[in-house]
Amino acid sequence: MTEEFSVGQRAAMSERLQSQTLDLLVIGGGVTGAGILLDAVSRRMKPGLVEMQDFAAGTSSRSTKLVHGGLRYLKQFDIDLVAEVGRERAIVYENAPHVTTPLWMLLPIIKRGTYGMFMSAVGLYVYDRLAEVRHEERRKMLSRTEALEKEPLLRSDDLKGAGYYVEYRTDDARLTLEIMKEAVARGATAVNYTKAEQLLYDPAGKVIGARMHDLVTDTHYDVHALKVINATGPWVDELREQDGSKNEKTMHLTKGVHIVVDASRFPLRNPVYYDVPDGRMVFAIPRAGKTYVGTTDTNFHGDVRSPRTTKADRDYLIDCVNTMFPSVALTGDDVESFWAGVRPLIHEQGKGPSEISRRDEVFVSPSGLLTIAGGKLTGYRVMADKVVSMAARQLAEETGVDFGRCQTEKIELSGGKFGGSQNMADYLTQQVEVGVSLGLTRDEARKLAERYGTNVPEVWEVLMRAGDGAASEAQDCEDEAPEDQVSVDQDCEGTVSERPASEDEACGELSKEVYAALVYGINHEMVVTPSDFFIRRTAAMFFDIAWVHQWKVPVIRCMAKFYGWSEEVTRKMQHELEEHIVEATEVIESE
Repeated sequence: MTEEFSVGQRAAMSERLQSQTLDLLVIGGGVTGAGILLDAVSRRMKPGLVEMQDFAAGTSSRSTKLVHGGLRYLKQFDIDLVAEVGRERAIVYENAPHVTTPLWMLLPIIKRGTYGMFMSAVGLYVYDRLAEVRHEERRKMLSRTEALEKEPLLRSDDLKGAGYYVEYRTDDARLTLEIMKEAVARGATAVNYTKAEQLLYDPAGKVIGARMHDLVTDTHYDVHALKVINATGPWVDELREQDGSKNEKTMHLTKGVHIVVDASRFPLRNPVYYDVPDGRMVFAIPRAGKTYVGTTDTNFHGDVRSPRTTKADRDYLIDCVNTMFPSVALTGDDVESFWAGVRPLIHEQGKGPSEISRRDEVFVSPSGLLTIAGGKLTGYRVMADKVVSMAARQLAEETGVDFGRCQTEKIELSGGKFGGSQNMADYLTQQVEVGVSLGLTRDEARKLAERYGTNVPEVWEVLMRAGDGAASEAQDCEDEAPEDQVSVDQDCEGTVSERPASEDEACGELSKEVYAALVYGINHEMVVTPSDFFIRRTAAMFFDIAWVHQWKVPVIRCMAKFYGWSEEVTRKMQHELEEHIVEATEVIESE
């Protein structure tokens, strides 16, 4: 496991970006940008990536959290897309099984629904073949009685039966992060909270890099590259407009909202993908003692950085639940948290939000700027291959260097190095026992082992060092951040000192589980703010809001101690976290 991806190494990584001419500069740190970075470095390119927020802070942490095979696209007769994402789903699972979980999903067949029993059976059969579904995961057709046995909460009056097929649940933000970490471990450079404010051009008008604004240190610097890729998702048109290359193919932004309910109020046994009265289909998925439901699909014209959930969004999903699961009788008071995300789709004249294709496309501007737009989480690797291969061909013509073909199909991601998904269960069982021996409860140890996969020994090391008092002593390093900026108490290799929790007043309030995850995140996952930790490193903001409330103050105190924050910076971090809590728990009347 590399330590280059620590907060203590941000300055060194920024220096690396500006001290050389990169082969490839990727602007945008979502799953697409991360995939491009890994693809490029695996071909022996010198790539760098900048993200103006945290990694995966946009669309890539706000999806339905499924690496799904595209059954919904069969309804739109998008055969090629079904085939592509179906195959990619299997690759993502093998490369990162710790963040990708196969689940048997019910497709209820109801009177006056989208399909009857026969057409559903035919559709699922075609889906199995197009998506090259494994034999043991191929669809089954259930009778009405069998469907109710699988999920007693289903409405029984109009139920005719159900399809039964496999989808893959994921943690989208952590998948993005594991791709990024793997790329960095292989020699790539990636920095969050760094905004590409202005593209740079040579005298002939060719793009040669970008002017950066490091939002942590409030400094500016230039990064030069032979090729620049715009992978900014909902912001791609902003960069294209700056480049003067925005054309009639513009982005069409739609919003998707999900709500989260405790399992005690919505005790769903199986994931369900079902018809709702307006002709759309939504998911209801159990996860870690909660059930989440989504998604909406409406045109969006608001603030892309912080899309909000309206009362109408929430109530629409509540009605969706009560229509298919009438005995649940959900109300607004039952919704614990929610999230809203923006889909960056390529505009198609005359089509509504749910009708627009989820396909991706690459735009090449006269300046040479490459823009990748559209697409799906599941297809991130194919999207990366497409745009990196285009850049590689151009570089071969310009420099004579052959960077070869895409290698990522067989690259196990950071945390996923089990030597095959079939080995994961035994490995995690062994690691849970290690965690228990270090004083964690079995549930805590299992949660950490499943979250970090083959990186969990690094998490255990945090507890071992804290437990025996073998903490790293901070050494004097030459550079210190100004008092009112984020500084890092680091050793001279850039790793935050791991102090014994029992001896550190600021961090002694944290449980072993929280302390281990936080210190690991600082040292190995570039956690800059408390929001990074609670939203994208642990997903607690969405799925365990009570845990966030329990630990928010101790985490902020601990991070303030680690980073040497001034009172002003500490208050700023606390305010930012509280704003995110409001976004996740309070609806607004309208946008």
